[in-house]
Amino acid sequence: MRTTITLEDDVVEKARATAVRLHVPFREVINEALRTGLEKADAPPSERAYSTKPHKMGLKPGMNLDNIQELLARIEGESFR
Repeated sequence: MRTTITLEDDVVEKARATAVRLHVPFREVINEALRTGLEKADAPPSERAYSTKPHKMGLKPGMNLDNIQELLARIEGESFR
């Protein structure tokens, strides 16, 4: 199919240089570049894995993890239960 499109000068230069380097017609380079670009545009965006960085929080002085009920009572208050 024939159609008319306007290409930016830098795109034309790169496409012509690629055509010369690969010894293929200009239209073949343009068609392949469009196919590749359209496939990439149709692909779902890649998702980055969610990650967190752990930080040592420590325990306030005077707090002890040996008795969790007592620790919660001191932190939250007796009326919280």
